[in-house]
Amino acid sequence: MKFCANLSFMFTEGATVLERYALAKDAGFKAVETGFPLGFSIDQVKKAKENAGVEQVLINLKTGDLAKGELGVTAVPGKENEFKENLKTTIDYAKALGVRKVHIMSGKVDHVTPENWEVFEKNLNYAANELKKYELLGVIEPINQHTVPKYFLSDYGKAVEIIKRIGCENLKLQLDIFHLQHIIGDLSYNIKELMPYVGHVQIAQVPSRNEPDVLGEINYEYILKHLESSGYKDWVALEYKPAGNTKEGLKWITKYGYTL
Repeated sequence: MKFCANLSFMFTEGATVLERYALAKDAGFKAVETGFPLGFSIDQVKKAKENAGVEQVLINLKTGDLAKGELGVTAVPGKENEFKENLKTTIDYAKALGVRKVHIMSGKVDHVTPENWEVFEKNLNYAANELKKYELLGVIEPINQHTVPKYFLSDYGKAVEIIKRIGCENLKLQLDIFHLQHIIGDLSYNIKELMPYVGHVQIAQVPSRNEPDVLGEINYEYILKHLESSGYKDWVALEYKPAGNTKEGLKWITKYGYTL
């Protein structure tokens, strides 16, 4: 099992994503994932990553300002050209940073219609084919409605149906165990059932979204082993908010028998 740091959640003591690369390295991480580094050029981000000496596993599709709730336009009719432009920009960053995975966020929708699903699938089909040109993997993530109300994609069944219909090896599921527990639970069964479609995994405790070993609904000592036995061998991203000091909170890794 190998762990990477989510820079948006884990190192809030860093004012910018550029500073957080170094903080992740200082904490012992060999790899990171990030949201789209809005406001920073490719050269700035590449320099920060290289100076820290870490691998970058995943980047979010350019979505706008996350602090303002701008979570993408993939499922928004009339925004197809904006989606394509955002995808092109993200691919440019991904290539420069050596990223292998792109998280394609769906966006928020007030009132879901069949047209939203049609546009979502059309855009994902386009993205999968574009990403394939650069040997990049696109991943889509169901996000629960408690944490992000009105987020369009919050159904694992529909996510898998779309992945199967598009039928491209460059489009898979981003399985965040935090959201899986909120949306459908029954983790042992659903992890095994979803695993053939999984391209990336994230973890956090429920409901606090803190470290995996804090008091909560999920027994991560078991779940991490279950992920391995179900066939997952890739990076597990720590997308949690530290309950206290980030580095002190990492003690759970050795407690569970792992290393960074």
